[in-house]
Amino acid sequence: MAEPTLRYLKYAVGLCAALILGGCAGPGKYVWFKDLPKAAGQGTSAEYQIGVGDSLSVRVYEQEGLSLSVKVRKDGRIALPLVGEIIVAGKAPLAVARELEGRFKEFVVSPRVTVNVEQTQAIQITAIGEVGRVGPITLEPPAQLIQAMAQAGGPNDYGDKDRIFVVRQFPSFQRIRFSYDDILRNEGGAAAFPLLTGDVIVIE
Repeated sequence: MAEPTLRYLKYAVGLCAALILGGCAGPGKYVWFKDLPKAAGQGTSAEYQIGVGDSLSVRVYEQEGLSLSVKVRKDGRIALPLVGEIIVAGKAPLAVARELEGRFKEFVVSPRVTVNVEQTQAIQITAIGEVGRVGPITLEPPAQLIQAMAQAGGPNDYGDKDRIFVVRQFPSFQRIRFSYDDILRNEGGAAAFPLLTGDVIVIE
């Protein structure tokens, strides 16, 4: 087994254990997919969402010393001169650029920032609970929920088709609820919900 895959499997197992111990399988707090904000960079936009392992080009106009190429770390962050660390995983490039402009204002007059994704990584997620096939799933970006459900085999005979969750870490922890029928019918874009590396699909 390749070293990066082994590292991811260890990470996924640890995350799944933490979720279960934290009560993920219980009622818990969640937000229905249809109630998610539609703002760009919040996980429901059609714009590409930055993922862990992606390589980014960050350019500050007329400030070459602040411009660089950087890879998104496992914690979803990048580090930049002056402004320090910022969470970028789960956000659209344009949303990150606007956030950086706000941060650079303390050091640069009227900063203009562009963020481009130079290289993407395969999306690595995990399916647990009452699914046909428990375990890691690898998808090429853009990865959609219905693709992951197909690879996982959907709910098994014991799964509740009204209690399907995507547990997400970035840009903030969320437990997003779906129904299987909504995914199959793509109600509100449920089937095309973009997945990110580190997401965990749970069917209760």
